[in-house]
Amino acid sequence: MSQEMEALYQARLRRFVTALNNKKPDRVPVRPFAAEFTGRHAGYTCQQLTQHYPDAFEAMIRCCKDYDWDAVPASMVYVWTGITDAAGVRYYGVPGLDVPPDRGFQYREPPEEGAFMREDEYDRLIDDPTAFLYEVWLPRASRRIASAGEPVTFRHNVALVSAAMAMTQYFNAFGPHCARLRSECGMPGAIAGIFKAPLDILGDKLRGYIGLTMDLFERPEKVMKACEALMPHLHWVAAATADPASQLPIGYWMHRGCVPFVRPEQFSNVYWPTVRPIIEELWRGGHQTMFYAEGKWDAHLDAFRELPDRSIVYHIDRGDPLLTHRKLHDKFALSGGVNNVTLAIGTPEQVRQEVRTLIETLGQDGGYIMDASAIMQNDTAPENMRALVEATHEFGGYDAPDVLPEPLAVRPAQLGTNSGSVSGHGRPPGVCVPWAERRAELEGPVQGSEELAERVWRAADAGGAMFIWQMLLSF
Repeated sequence: MSQEMEALYQARLRRFVTALNNKKPDRVPVRPFAAEFTGRHAGYTCQQLTQHYPDAFEAMIRCCKDYDWDAVPASMVYVWTGITDAAGVRYYGVPGLDVPPDRGFQYREPPEEGAFMREDEYDRLIDDPTAFLYEVWLPRASRRIASAGEPVTFRHNVALVSAAMAMTQYFNAFGPHCARLRSECGMPGAIAGIFKAPLDILGDKLRGYIGLTMDLFERPEKVMKACEALMPHLHWVAAATADPASQLPIGYWMHRGCVPFVRPEQFSNVYWPTVRPIIEELWRGGHQTMFYAEGKWDAHLDAFRELPDRSIVYHIDRGDPLLTHRKLHDKFALSGGVNNVTLAIGTPEQVRQEVRTLIETLGQDGGYIMDASAIMQNDTAPENMRALVEATHEFGGYDAPDVLPEPLAVRPAQLGTNSGSVSGHGRPPGVCVPWAERRAELEGPVQGSEELAERVWRAADAGGAMFIWQMLLSF
């Protein structure tokens, strides 16, 4: 890596992390969540981006060389069909196979009667979430994987092994790709790790939205217990995949937990009590969370204020930017707000005006990150992306920037302060088969180091837990 490129990387990283700290960098950073847009700019179809992840990586590299961005997700085309097709999942329409090659992937929500979790299965999920995912959810969500008690076929075995190998291949490819972003483009990452709310998980992948809304009225106590049972596992995935340097926030994709998708009391009594403790525990562990507030969450801004200062960065989609600034900006950094419709069919001058207004209203005191309201797909016009970047540079400078102390981080971990607020029962998070169970299967005493045998077992077993929870959360 050249000294010039490393200096560019460090300058961008400091600009971005300063804004995440809700302070004033040298100028407003640009952090685009650019997905299929990268393919439009670099000349790839949506099918290429989705089915062949090296093309998605190359498209991002090309964009980072052509646009003066400050931080990017390594790839926002996150559904690689090498994993989903190997597992035979039913809930995606794949570009080039199920939808035209120039359109992004589609999520197919099953009908109420075909939900992957039935209304009478809450107790089974509550008792053992990891086992439920393996024995019930994945077989129903897959065309090839057998349910517990069904005959195990050749295709079943191949689907499980191929999907796990594909996931390992995909995740391992991100290290070299991020190294290229740094060495060739001087580009830092934007997020690390993944989190979703327990109630959203029930609605997205288990009961379906219609089934969940019925359950909130007919069996609310079961919904609450299910959310509580999911909490420690979702916290484990978020913490295990977070940035160890505590510089980049964990991505929290907020779906249908807000009014009007749920009633205000359902947010207050179910959604928020099973999210807030996780966010606070992640913050104690040194990790900020990015609230990517898809849709309109204005009704819940007062609840978000309950979180510790700087523990989140709040992304504005359909919410009111001025209201969000008034309610949250004294505590948290903000991002987003540029209308995706303007980026798609507006003029560069219209984009410039939106960017200028956002900077003048949200970014005067620092703690603001420029981005579109929602993920940028292939309808974003390249000329409008260029206008967004140029206008941010023109209007987003600060005369007296803040200087962060070294080491550069959002928050150091507070060792020994675990409150136990994200605890569960039954099979622990990150575990499929506990060592005690494996130890009982041995025909005799351990003849060497049991500590070594247990350590190796736990590490391998955790891979099985990560696989199934990543299938639920990410793919």
